[in-house]
Amino acid sequence: MINHSMTSTFQTNLTDTTYNGWTNYETWNVALWLGNDEGLYNLARGFAEHGYKSLSHMLIEMSPETPDGVKWDDEALNVCELNEMLEEL
Repeated sequence: MINHSMTSTFQTNLTDTTYNGWTNYETWNVALWLGNDEGLYNLARGFAEHGYKSLSHMLIEMSPETPDGVKWDDEALNVCELNEMLEEL
């Protein structure tokens, strides 16, 4: 086992590989919908300063998952990565 002196606590799994530049499929799918659906994009911009966790509560009230079936609060989501995306909106 390799010991890395600097690990990230938000990493979902040490064996994760990237998916289209995102941590995993779930994070990519959520980011894709937030960035490409006009209504979700505008909602995300309004929640950007509060972070993805706050946004996910609102999204769940509208629908429990993305149109592709990924839950807005899926345990595999890299919330730190989604927060960074929201900051760039």
